[in-house]
Amino acid sequence: MIKRMLDIVVAITLLIVLFPIGAIITCLIKWQLGNPIFFVQKRPGLKGEPFYLYKFRTMSHITDADGELLEDAKRLTTFGRLLRNTSLDELPQLWNVVRGELSIVGPRPLLMEYLPLYSTEQMRSMM
Repeated sequence: MIKRMLDIVVAITLLIVLFPIGAIITCLIKWQLGNPIFFVQKRPGLKGEPFYLYKFRTMSHITDADGELLEDAKRLTTFGRLLRNTSLDELPQLWNVVRGELSIVGPRPLLMEYLPLYSTEQMRSMM
């Protein structure tokens, strides 16, 4: 209960304080990459329940002649690299904290495709 209250207070405070930086990042992504601004990915949360994790988008949607996306390293923009190096691409995850899907302190949610690889004991630790 106390941890959850602390998560909410810290996340809302950071969202307010960092709002100008988030607004600038949003404008720069919109200018450089267009829409969408956010990278949204389904992740397993508490008890394996899926939720959508938000990040600022750092890659372009450049494709090869066959229409396949290029490898990640070629799609990562210079500005995207800066966002990742400073972890500012993860700023939207504060919204996930406010919604109770993440905690300020805790394990990073794994990718959905890793969930079937977890043993019963590992799954129990997610509860």
